[in-house]
Amino acid sequence: MATLHPLPQTIPHAAQAAAAQWGDAPAVIDRGEVWSFAQLWQHSRAVASALLAHGIGAGDRVAVWAPNSREWIVAAIAAMTCGASVVTLNTRLKGREAGDILRRTRARVLFTVDSFLGIDYRALIAGEALPALEQIVLIGDGFGAFAALGKGADDPAVDAALATIDGDTVSDILFTSGTTGSPKGVLMTYGQVLPQAAVWIANTRLVTGDRYLIVNPFFHSFGMKVGWVACILAGAVAVPMPQFDVAQAIDLIERERITFMPGPPTIFQMLLAELDKRPWDCSSLRGGTTGAATVPPSLVERIRRDLGMTDLITAYGMTECVNITTCVPGDDAETIARTCGAAFPGNEVRVADDDGNEVPRGQTGEVLVRGQGVMLGYLDDPEATAEAIDAQGWLHTGDIGTMDERGYLRITDRKKDLYISGGFNVYPAEVEKLLAEHPAIGMVAVVGVPDERLGEVGRAFVVLRSGASVAEADLLAWSRENMANYKVPRQFVFVDDLPRNAAGKVLKTELRVA
Repeated sequence: MATLHPLPQTIPHAAQAAAAQWGDAPAVIDRGEVWSFAQLWQHSRAVASALLAHGIGAGDRVAVWAPNSREWIVAAIAAMTCGASVVTLNTRLKGREAGDILRRTRARVLFTVDSFLGIDYRALIAGEALPALEQIVLIGDGFGAFAALGKGADDPAVDAALATIDGDTVSDILFTSGTTGSPKGVLMTYGQVLPQAAVWIANTRLVTGDRYLIVNPFFHSFGMKVGWVACILAGAVAVPMPQFDVAQAIDLIERERITFMPGPPTIFQMLLAELDKRPWDCSSLRGGTTGAATVPPSLVERIRRDLGMTDLITAYGMTECVNITTCVPGDDAETIARTCGAAFPGNEVRVADDDGNEVPRGQTGEVLVRGQGVMLGYLDDPEATAEAIDAQGWLHTGDIGTMDERGYLRITDRKKDLYISGGFNVYPAEVEKLLAEHPAIGMVAVVGVPDERLGEVGRAFVVLRSGASVAEADLLAWSRENMANYKVPRQFVFVDDLPRNAAGKVLKTELRVA
């Protein structure tokens, strides 16, 4: 059986059902230790009992600020079991940014780590005024001691709390990246999250027993909702990575016989680059998803052929609606590279003009989505909610795209990433896709930079493929042959790597000031 049926009301109910159905089967493999579904639920209940003893209940917020781990999952399930909403914090946040989120959510408990990548998170927020925050629990050494403050996994109060939550309960508050201003807290209910996870499982063919290498951070909607939550629903094994490291990823793929691995294109490019240098065993790999950036057809073909990921697809989503569109296994490489698929079951997707009217197929407009997965709204921000979700229930994504006759969507760019060169609109994603076809280019990111004559021109940051070399003049000449002149970057900068956030996306903001 591929998924729990019927669909549980909440994530804790899903963890309970998974323990009943799959019991001793492995649920999480982390740092060489295996936890079964039964153990995962028992640990979650024990921590929930401790939270209940602390007075955590319906309507409270519990924050998690930590890298991917088995304890992260337990902390989240435990908080949810009590009726609290989970607030996730990006591991790259500075103290002021984290303090802002903790204050705005009035989080009462924070689960964090004593150190990650040399960062002491407690020290970062030591100077922040956090009147609502009552306790900081360290994931790791302090986790068992905190659980011991409760009455254990058999505490009847846990069952009583579990009985009070349902599909309408707010499950989580995830914050947008803040690329267009202050980060906004996205409110989601279980009734929005779980159906989205279920259709994603069906579409990607994730099945019971699959070994899922979760590179996407748990603080991100992908790493959480179609990451470890999807594993619990499908009976798959979650194998979390605290951060992506190509050598560690290869070791886990080989040792744990990983079958499924989503990630941004850069991750697959790094795995392929290693394969170019030395053979490693990728024979267990079968499927995964990519997206969030340029995906040239040649990369899709190499992932399928050289990594063996025959079920690879691209998909598109955002914090405000986890799943929007998706390709399906079996779509050709061109479709997977050039589009992000058609609407997920349960969604309506349209490309619209500035007045919200659908434009003819093939024309460019803003991507709108309506359906079961659209957020409740933004935390304490009715104005921003009304701006994002119109009176007809359409979420305005801020993404620019076109739709073909099949209903397959192609994202051209973010509205904000558009730059105007000599009066022409230039969409960096389109230029990147064209440049990615050059045989010497491994990765590329394009940004608009000021120009006295044209307003803005393109600057391309290029990472060459292993062993490749090319002159800037040659790239310029190739570009002039392969794209309209106004799209041609006026400058090519060769770099060893591109700056990325914890989710693997390229940080254009850093490149613009480079």
